[in-house]
Amino acid sequence: MAGERRRSFLAQRIGRVLESSFRRAHGRFGVNPDRYLRELRLAHGLPIQAYQDVYSLHPAALDHVAERTIAATRRIAIVEGAGFGLGGALTLLPDVSVLGVITLRLIQKLGLIYGFEYSTEEERAELWIATASAAGVDLGRDWVKKQVIERLLTRIAEKAGGELAEKLTGALVPILGAGLGGVLNAYFITGWGRRAHGYFRGKHLEWRERPDGMLPQLQAAPSPLLIE
Repeated sequence: MAGERRRSFLAQRIGRVLESSFRRAHGRFGVNPDRYLRELRLAHGLPIQAYQDVYSLHPAALDHVAERTIAATRRIAIVEGAGFGLGGALTLLPDVSVLGVITLRLIQKLGLIYGFEYSTEEERAELWIATASAAGVDLGRDWVKKQVIERLLTRIAEKAGGELAEKLTGALVPILGAGLGGVLNAYFITGWGRRAHGYFRGKHLEWRERPDGMLPQLQAAPSPLLIE
């Protein structure tokens, strides 16, 4: 019983911190689409001038970039989390805050890799659904409406908080010191990254198969939520 109360309290604390960090990740800490487009060209070698050009590439090329992006983010998260484990509970919540920003930036990058720039309402909806999918939140399209976005963000944070609290109070408790933060971050980024990757890859393939041949409207003005 005491263990359940401790896990519930920890999940609530972590959930609140994650919700705050998710909001920041959609603000000034978000991924800048223009800068990331240049990174895709220069660092990853994709022959694209605009995000809609990814639909002319073989999906395997995008999959390779997505997998490299998840791996690179996981390495960053491990390094970031390694130092926090030494401080125990005193440094846990700051680490979770940073982890939330890193995770949301990864999801944004995965969406951009597969051609979703979040410049239209439909694309912004895809970001929220992908985030919910990565968190394991079960919902339908009706959730993605302005009046329920706040509730959706809370559900995502609650789910993530419970996931991390379970690991902290369960099988990973014997892992002490700096290793704990690194292992937790690696676990979190790997799981969320793979689920978000699967979501965006599936949506990308759906757009390719549309009978009307129309692609997402990717040339509208950038969303202010994603400007750094």
